[in-house]
Amino acid sequence: MTRSERKPLVDADGEVREITKDDLKFARRGRPPMKEGERKERTTILLDPDVLSSLKADGRGWQTRANALLREALGLDAVRK
Repeated sequence: MTRSERKPLVDADGEVREITKDDLKFARRGRPPMKEGERKERTTILLDPDVLSSLKADGRGWQTRANALLREALGLDAVRK
């Protein structure tokens, strides 16, 4: 069975059908891969301890917040498309 031959998991009424072993053959963990131009790049940056503490103070997502602050400081669009 190919991906195009599979029955949809959700019908027109929004009901989800039972998942079969064939469905699991196509299952993937995590997010779908992003296009080349949309992927973020891994880097290393040294920050002052107080800057890092301030970013981490609100918990998870501090790297996303740091990215948003940098985009704002550089005058870039708030949301990457």
